[in-house]
Amino acid sequence: MFNMHSACGKSHAKIILIGEHSVVYGKPAIALPLSEVTTRVHINGTLDPVQMIHSRYFEGPIGQMPRTMYGIHHLLSLILNKHNALDSYFDLTIKSDLPAERGMGSSAATAVALTRALYHYFGWELSHSKLLQLANVSEIDMHGNPSGLDAATAASANPIWMIKDYALTPIPIKMDGCLLICDSGIKGRTGEAVSSVRTLFNENPNLTSRILDRLSELTFDAKNELAKNKIIKLGKTLDQAQTQLEKLGVSNDKLNRLITASRTLGSLGSKLTGGGRGGCFICLMRDQKAAEKAAVHLKKLGVTQTWTQPLALRAKEEVN
Repeated sequence: MFNMHSACGKSHAKIILIGEHSVVYGKPAIALPLSEVTTRVHINGTLDPVQMIHSRYFEGPIGQMPRTMYGIHHLLSLILNKHNALDSYFDLTIKSDLPAERGMGSSAATAVALTRALYHYFGWELSHSKLLQLANVSEIDMHGNPSGLDAATAASANPIWMIKDYALTPIPIKMDGCLLICDSGIKGRTGEAVSSVRTLFNENPNLTSRILDRLSELTFDAKNELAKNKIIKLGKTLDQAQTQLEKLGVSNDKLNRLITASRTLGSLGSKLTGGGRGGCFICLMRDQKAAEKAAVHLKKLGVTQTWTQPLALRAKEEVN
């Protein structure tokens, strides 16, 4: 069957301020939405008896999508089958500003935008909890045992406090300054990093537990510091979190070098964000001017792209 109208779905990038990896083990994490770095999915009806997809990875019939896009294919098939719409004809386009495999939640943003687009296109009702449940279908395919944090933040307008399997909580941020987000130029390896932490945990549970517990303590510290504008203390907390992530083995030489350099360029505290083994790192800066100045120097050292994000985000109403 065919439907000649069109619809779109939108989501955005995220960064984990603190708590990556430990969140997988039931510890808290804090994540921030990057509302200006977006993923958009457009669906147009077509008379041609085919379902087509256009993306930076593949263009062609949905049934011929490569194995690397299995998560998206699985999600599409699941939603269409659930609503008896497998024989619908449409043309689907994915456009994203998010760099892939950089710890900014690219796959989760795509899953959220795709789910929203499909439900808008067919006129189906979509609750926020259902959106997250569906988006995590693709995330499980991509990452094995995701915390759910990427999808939750890609679908949220607010900074969030998350503990796996518990309700998300918007958190107050009364913090001057901003974050400088830097792309190391190396693809992150979230699945590999998560697996390596699991292996470390199995081989040395006492050591790994101590590291994860320390990351949890630092996340609670950061929550308090964000609410009370303790920017210097927050910087020290982020630095200490990076030390723990290095102990887990999820950083690498280039990230360590760039993070060290950032601290000489005005960063109050720097750490990797996301899965690690590459991807992005974040720097806590006093203001936009300081962030822009540091970004110029970091690009000379190998950073390929930067973004800035004010820390004091106003709470907004969630929109599916």
